[in-house]
Amino acid sequence: MTELEVRGVDVYYGDLRIIKDFTFKSDKGEFIAIIGPNGSGKTTLIKAMGRLLKPKVGVVLIDQTEIFSLHQKEFAKSVAAVPQDTQIDFEFKAIDIVIMGRNPHLGRLQMETVEDEKIARDAMEMTGSLDLMNRPIGELSGGERQRVIIARALAQQPRILLLDEPTSHLDINYQIETMELLKSLSEEGLIVIAAIHDLNLAAQYCDRLIMLRSGEAVAIGKPDAVLTADRIRETFRCDVIVKRHPLTNAYYVAPLPKKRNSIQKSMIRVHLVCGGGSGASMMHELQNKGFQVSVGVLNILDTDYEVAEGLGIEVIADAPFSPISEESHQANLRMIERANAVIVAPVAFGFGNVKNLDACSFALTLGKRVFLMNEALNRDNDFTNGIAVDKLSKLLEMGAEVVEDLKEIAWDYL
Repeated sequence: MTELEVRGVDVYYGDLRIIKDFTFKSDKGEFIAIIGPNGSGKTTLIKAMGRLLKPKVGVVLIDQTEIFSLHQKEFAKSVAAVPQDTQIDFEFKAIDIVIMGRNPHLGRLQMETVEDEKIARDAMEMTGSLDLMNRPIGELSGGERQRVIIARALAQQPRILLLDEPTSHLDINYQIETMELLKSLSEEGLIVIAAIHDLNLAAQYCDRLIMLRSGEAVAIGKPDAVLTADRIRETFRCDVIVKRHPLTNAYYVAPLPKKRNSIQKSMIRVHLVCGGGSGASMMHELQNKGFQVSVGVLNILDTDYEVAEGLGIEVIADAPFSPISEESHQANLRMIERANAVIVAPVAFGFGNVKNLDACSFALTLGKRVFLMNEALNRDNDFTNGIAVDKLSKLLEMGAEVVEDLKEIAWDYL
């Protein structure tokens, strides 16, 4: 069984210490992600494990053998590396690039065999790049080239695979395929260690995470232990919500947008209840009028969520296709506390978002004005067997006001 150990490592660039007293051990097939903000040392740590940088202090060991004591070919039989960016100046065909991964297994002046070519083709098939085999590497897109380089590493048949941002140039389909491939390789016994910037991909596929901040290990462990909102806030300098996805059961991270610093024409703050695109034009109009706008709660894949993100509007978000969590509901109430008024767009209500109407009731108890767009009262928009209609009726009893459009709202009296 292969064992990789990093023991008390310091890595320098000149006089600048990048990696500080790092210790880590993997003694079985694992998929491990190195996460952290830009400049935290992810690439430097990968290079140290891949023998591209020699630690000034400490050692990297494979099966208790210090890696710099190994002959280059012996090391290459154990470790393959996929850099983030690969510059290839010659117009080799993709298949020729992949076959280069067989070099550690060839003797001096030995040519590739039929078996070597088969291994290279199999590696390309595994990475979904076999159809690119006869194309010049210079004609490939960044994502296509990345898949070819990963295939080259697999053709090496290593025991340890190191990757620096392996999904950075890939579209979402190939991101998932690549992560699935790496996961399956680890399950077959390969140690896979990758610097990954996408926390959600890392949480869904990796067995353990190494979180770096300024070259130091903030935490090492399973995703649910490492990915806490407080730790992410301290490390990445941003506020997030961390939850378990109802479909995949994996932890995921949803960012909370930072408050905008631009000077507003008005100090009036409006909170919008919307969804499914019902609030898109209202967000634009409210912002154009100079109001401070907030939105919630929306699913991450919702059209209105995308619009809010694009406009820099503060929004409370939840996982796709899941009901509003208590954590998001409480965050929504805190957002409403800061608002002068709440507007309910003509949104369809189902069991997933009906809790937003409870937030509107809360607003009325605080003395906030709540405006219901007339279309919001349409019974055809109720998919909760009457629960939403009842909640809307209660809002009217509590003093909510019905308006046809934003022009009917007397903003000066908020």
